[in-house]
Amino acid sequence: MNALIKSATIVDSKSDFHNETVDILIEKGRITKISKRISNPKNYREIKLDNLHVSQGWFDSSVSFGEPGYEEREIISNGLKTAARSGFTSVALNANSNPVIDSYADITFVKSKANDNAVSLYPLGALTKSSDGTDLAELFDMTNAGAIAFYDYQKPISNPNLMKIALQYASNFDGLVCSFPQESRISGNGVANEHINSTKLGLKGNPALAEELQVARDLFLLEYTEGKLHIPTISTAKSVELIRAAKTKKLNVTCSVAIHNLLFTDDVLTSFDTNYKVLPPLRTQKDCDALIEGLKDGTIDMVTTDHNPIDIEDKKIEFDYAKFGTIGLESAFGALQTIFTTKKVVSLLTQGKSRLRILQSTINEGEIADLSLFNPDTSYEFSKSHITSRSKNSAFLGKTLKGETYGIIANNKIVLK
Repeated sequence: MNALIKSATIVDSKSDFHNETVDILIEKGRITKISKRISNPKNYREIKLDNLHVSQGWFDSSVSFGEPGYEEREIISNGLKTAARSGFTSVALNANSNPVIDSYADITFVKSKANDNAVSLYPLGALTKSSDGTDLAELFDMTNAGAIAFYDYQKPISNPNLMKIALQYASNFDGLVCSFPQESRISGNGVANEHINSTKLGLKGNPALAEELQVARDLFLLEYTEGKLHIPTISTAKSVELIRAAKTKKLNVTCSVAIHNLLFTDDVLTSFDTNYKVLPPLRTQKDCDALIEGLKDGTIDMVTTDHNPIDIEDKKIEFDYAKFGTIGLESAFGALQTIFTTKKVVSLLTQGKSRLRILQSTINEGEIADLSLFNPDTSYEFSKSHITSRSKNSAFLGKTLKGETYGIIANNKIVLK
C-alpha cells in the first residue's frame, strides 16, 4: 500500500513533527518521508481531507462482537469495519461469546477471523472455564495462541482463593489478570445505581459499595501475590481513591473507565431508556468528576468504549429485563472531545497499548504506518446514521459530539469513510 497524505497536522508528542502540518509519504505500509511539501511523481493515492489531523493508531481495551454464537448482535468482520471507521487500529476482544473463548482453539478461531484486516484484533481469553467462576481456564495455552489477558467479561470472581491462584499462576508467564469490580452478593439483581434516582424510579439498586468491596479485595490479593492486575471499567469515586493508594504502594495494577461512565449520571434514567442500562451502572456527578480527575492525574490508565452490541429484542423491553450494554466505538472520539482537549483525547486512546504489550509506533520516518485520521473541530448530533454496528443500542443517540473520524491507515491498508 502506497499513499501520500497531504496537509495533515500531526498529534503525537513522541513525534519529531508534533503539532506540525506536513505531508506524509507512506510506501509499502511504512512512513518513508515527512515534509512540508512532498511531490507525487509515482502517482500514489493522495489523501486530502478537511482539517486533517493524524495520530498514532487508537486502541480499545474492551469490545464485544458477538461472534461466535451471537451473530445477530454483531459479527467480527463488521465489528472491525466499525472500529476502523471510528479511528481504531487495534481492539481487544472480550470472551463473552457462545461458546465462551476459553481455549487455544477458540483464540485461534477469532484471530483467524481478523486475518488480513486493517484493524488488529487481540483476544482476551476467559479467566475461568466458560466464565462460570469455578475453575481456571487454560491460561498458558491461550497465551501461546495469542491471548493478551484474561477476563470473564462483566462476571466477578466471587471466590477470593481462585483470584489469588490466578494472580500467582499468571505471574509465571507475565500474564495479565482482569477482575470485574463487583461483589455480586452486594449488587444482587440491581439494575441502576443505588441512590435517590433508583428509589424514585422504583429500580433495584446496585450500590457503589459492591464495586468498592471487590476493588479493595483484589488489591489486597494483588499485594499478597505480587501479581499483575487490571481492573476494567471502574465507576465510583472511592474506587479511584483505592487504586490511587495502591499505585502509591507500587502495586502492579492498572484500570480503565468506560466513556459513558464519564459523561452520564443516573439522572438520565428518568426516561427509562434501556440504552442507559449499563454495567457498572451510571453513577452520580461526584463519581463522574472523580473519574475525570483520575484520568487527568494518571490514576486511571485508559478509557474504553466497552462496546457491547445488543440486539433490539433484548433492549427494547422493560428496563428490569433488558440486557446491560451500549455500543460506543462510533461515538468515542466525539464524546471524549466534549470533556478533554484533542491532545489529551489522543493520549487516552493510545496509552493502553503498553499495558497489554501491543506494539506502538510513532509518526516518524522509518516507522510502520499505524495511523488514525480525524477532524477535531466539527460539531454534530449523533444519530443512527452514524452507526455502522449491526445493533443500534447507543447511549449517545441525540447527544451533541465534537470531532469526526475519517478512518485509519494500518496493517498496510487504508480504510476511510
